[in-house]
Amino acid sequence: MCGIVAYIGNKQAQPIVIKGLKRLEYRGYDSTGISIYNGSALHTLKTKGKVSDLEALIAQHPEQKATLALGHTRWATHGVPNDTNAHPQTSNSGNLVVVHNGIIENYASLKKELIHRGFTFSSDTDTEVLVNLIEDVQQQQGVKLGQAVQIALSQVIGAYAIVVFDRRKPNELVAARLGSPLAIGIGENEFFVASDATPFIEYTKEAIYLEEEHLAIIRVGKSIKIRKIKDDSLAEPYVEKLQMSLENIQKGGYDHFMLKEIFEQPKAIQDTLRGRLLSDEGVITLSSLREHDNRFLNAKRILIVACGTSWHAGLVAEYLLEDFTRIPVEVEYASEFRYRNPIIYPDDVVIAISQSGETADTIAAINIAKEKGAFIYGICNVVGSTISRITDTGCYTHAGPEIGVASTKAFTTQITVISLIGLYLGKANGTLSRSQYQEYLTELSTLPTKVEQILASQTFIEEVATSFKTAQNCIYLGRGYNFPVALEGALKLKEISYIHAEGYPAAEMKHGPIALIDKEMPVVVIATKKGYYDKVVSNIQEIKSREGRIIAIVSEGDTQVKALADYCLEIPDASEPFIPILSTIPLQLLSYYIAVQRGCNVDQPRNLAKSVTVE
Repeated sequence: MCGIVAYIGNKQAQPIVIKGLKRLEYRGYDSTGISIYNGSALHTLKTKGKVSDLEALIAQHPEQKATLALGHTRWATHGVPNDTNAHPQTSNSGNLVVVHNGIIENYASLKKELIHRGFTFSSDTDTEVLVNLIEDVQQQQGVKLGQAVQIALSQVIGAYAIVVFDRRKPNELVAARLGSPLAIGIGENEFFVASDATPFIEYTKEAIYLEEEHLAIIRVGKSIKIRKIKDDSLAEPYVEKLQMSLENIQKGGYDHFMLKEIFEQPKAIQDTLRGRLLSDEGVITLSSLREHDNRFLNAKRILIVACGTSWHAGLVAEYLLEDFTRIPVEVEYASEFRYRNPIIYPDDVVIAISQSGETADTIAAINIAKEKGAFIYGICNVVGSTISRITDTGCYTHAGPEIGVASTKAFTTQITVISLIGLYLGKANGTLSRSQYQEYLTELSTLPTKVEQILASQTFIEEVATSFKTAQNCIYLGRGYNFPVALEGALKLKEISYIHAEGYPAAEMKHGPIALIDKEMPVVVIATKKGYYDKVVSNIQEIKSREGRIIAIVSEGDTQVKALADYCLEIPDASEPFIPILSTIPLQLLSYYIAVQRGCNVDQPRNLAKSVTVE
């Protein structure tokens, strides 16, 4: 959840770390801090609030000329957001500083023991316990910093990505990870450590993604030494070439990253299809499926594990895969799957979906499924992420960096990948006729153009948003493939505008939610021609008779729903399995404009973080 940036080298460290923290602020933004070592003294500045507040604090102090710094932007777990609980956290002696992303679950027992040994604590954080535990190991065992970190981490239970600095070792940083991501950028006699590669992409294209339970000792002028925490054995680092560009993580003239990413969807979908869909030739090329299609075709069932927006994509996948392949599909919240002693068979296929590839609950669910012998297929966006490394095989969405906390292009590209999988398997096992298969292939290739057509209606959607910006509650309704879209639309509104919203299957309205409908209640109904249209029209009439205000997502040229709804947002027609990719676009824009008009921070909504790497 939190963002970590550290630099050691030959450049001025402070501006590099501050710039990096701004790029990682989507991971958490309730407090922030930086520690700077100028060759003789270690200076730490921390504050509640955003990186801009830290910059204001820095401006009040003389500029620190230093070539080493550690920074942190926080999503609070232990202790309220305030100056004291902000990172970096310092040891009692003042020699050690640590930045940490994760949770130390047994911090209370460790803290009790450290207090017994004479340590004192000023914060409520688990991280202050960790930094003093490392110092205690140094004092008790007289070992070097790297070994002290290793011994301390062997005593903790939980998840962590940490960077540790000891002012008595001015040319060294120690980094380690378990459950939370950490990347090391390798420059010319300089090193960068960060939660992902975005803070250092303009400085180097070479990076090491630290593996689970690995510890890196980083020394200026020397190579990186990586050890396994469990047995202290050496591990060979794998240096990757970064593919992302600086342009991809900038706003590019848009007011918010979220709006930029909504408008990037035609290209993102096209990039996801590129090289995989050859519609004219009737071919889908997915090597991850071709090499393992027998595991899918012989599967008793497919289990999908995911969280949040990715879970909604999984629900769409349930409809689509069962339609196309006739293989039973179950969709699970990863956060529940991992705790309920699930029944998993060796011939099950588990599909794990995650934008970041670092979602803690999804990773835990994968590990459980692997222990049971299931075949694991990953769908994620971030190259080199944990899920991409621990699954048996998988597929990248190629959506490009998604900085806005509220996920948009990740959702539509995840469904695009799922569509390719469904079509490939449907053809392979004969459950799709040749004509159906070719029809779907051709239609899938037209989706980027249809999304562009929907985005052209942004001005009208902005006007519609004006009528609903003061709403306190909202209901979203959909049937069939559009039920998950209703859930996703409601989630987007909740996330960024703070309006309470709930999504329901349209048929369930009469089983309770209809009691909420009155002239103050906006109801968003997905009423496309494909997908139980007549039934949905009946639901709209029931809402209308109770004076509910109706926003309808309709197929282009619709007249029946237009006569009933207060506002209609049109989308091009498509086959029912692909409607979710189209119907979600106007809902994203509607949520965005409502949030903007309410004065909300669209890219950094309160209490949220982009990558949920803690439980």
